[in-house]
Amino acid sequence: MIKHTVMAAAISAAFGFASVMPSSALAADDKELAQIRAEIRQIKDSYEARLQALEAKLQQATEQITATATTQNIQAAPAPATQPATAGGNTFNPAVSLILGGTYTNLSRDPKQYRIQGFIPGGEVGPGARSFNLGESELSLAANVDPNFSGKLTFALAPDNTVSVEEAFAATTGLSNGINLKAGRFLSSIGYLNSQHAHAWDFVDAPLAYQAFFGGQYKTDGVQARWLAPTERFLELGLELGNGAAFPGNDRNKNGFGSAAIFAHLGDDIGDSASWRIGLSHLQNAAQDRTYDDINSLGQPASYAFSGKSSTWIVDGIYKWAPNGNATHTNFKLQGEYFQRKESGSLASDASSGGYASNQSGGYVQGIYQFAPAWRVGLRYDRLSSGSPDIGLINNGMLAADFSRLAPYNARRNSVMLDFNPSEFSRIRLQFARDLSRPEAIDNQFFLQYIMSLGAHGAHSF
Repeated sequence: MIKHTVMAAAISAAFGFASVMPSSALAADDKELAQIRAEIRQIKDSYEARLQALEAKLQQATEQITATATTQNIQAAPAPATQPATAGGNTFNPAVSLILGGTYTNLSRDPKQYRIQGFIPGGEVGPGARSFNLGESELSLAANVDPNFSGKLTFALAPDNTVSVEEAFAATTGLSNGINLKAGRFLSSIGYLNSQHAHAWDFVDAPLAYQAFFGGQYKTDGVQARWLAPTERFLELGLELGNGAAFPGNDRNKNGFGSAAIFAHLGDDIGDSASWRIGLSHLQNAAQDRTYDDINSLGQPASYAFSGKSSTWIVDGIYKWAPNGNATHTNFKLQGEYFQRKESGSLASDASSGGYASNQSGGYVQGIYQFAPAWRVGLRYDRLSSGSPDIGLINNGMLAADFSRLAPYNARRNSVMLDFNPSEFSRIRLQFARDLSRPEAIDNQFFLQYIMSLGAHGAHSF
């Protein structure tokens, strides 16, 4: 466009010059006209050349600017991001997760006097200490070792500033035919709730059945084999062999395995909005001088020891409902487990011993309803039956008034909770329980709990 404008201006100037020439010049011969035409052509050619030179310089400058900007962008661009550290990553970049928890507890009864009447105590039972308490925090690391194995390590950080290994195991990833193996320390897959970490529970504390029969949760050092059947309906079978050091067993300083467990889980969908799962588990333990403290006939502390076999059966079931499978806004969960344990062997004091046999049962049922995207409400009912133990030292009259903790009683508890979940990584829970685990006391328990999840965290089990 500049080119044409300059040309027009030159031509106009030339003709304008010619128009003002005197009449004598108009009569000039052809030689003069030819000379004028030549001058006009020279002017035109000169401007053409200058315009082409300017356009070439403009093109060259544009290319240089573009090349410089591209080089700067490449140099300033960040390096390619490494693969996120997940359990499916590599061994040098394990997934790291941290669970932070704490509670404020208000109890109407002294927690130091807490017990579940009629059951030989073991493990950790009770509502915990009063006032503000740091809950059990968890630090986990998990990664694939290679195409065949994965590993996971979970540290439990207790409120008393102690650190313990909650789980540390290696598991297979590449076996065929639906078989998977695990070796190390792990939460057993018996029952429903046992394999879940405490931060995934729907209530602050474990059901009374878990406290009475397992002392909280049952975990073992050993091996586990699971088989997932190639069927349209979910079917899983499993076997576990362990050292049996956890309650209701104990460390017997013996070769071989001290505990064995088998479990079966069956589940399916009901249309697009509901699903279910049921399970049957059996745990066999052996104990040698498994001690516990009691009060003797003189009102003095006394120590007793159980040696023998412990056999526990568990039946569990869960039903979940969410409209059209979308659990984001509204859903409901009904869950329950029933326990039955038989123990037989001997119960000894410092001076004598006699036979012992018990047949105890119990369980819980709970319902959780999410009525809004971030709000849930839940109700749980616990009940235990201690039965009437057969204690040889009482039958033979040697310690007639001892074993007060083993006197028959049906413990029970009602709990209600309300929790607020701003996201899948945070939870604030308010819970009230009316606990009748002891015949002489009703314990009204209030809890305010927070749970925060940091870092990588896998999905919870069904």
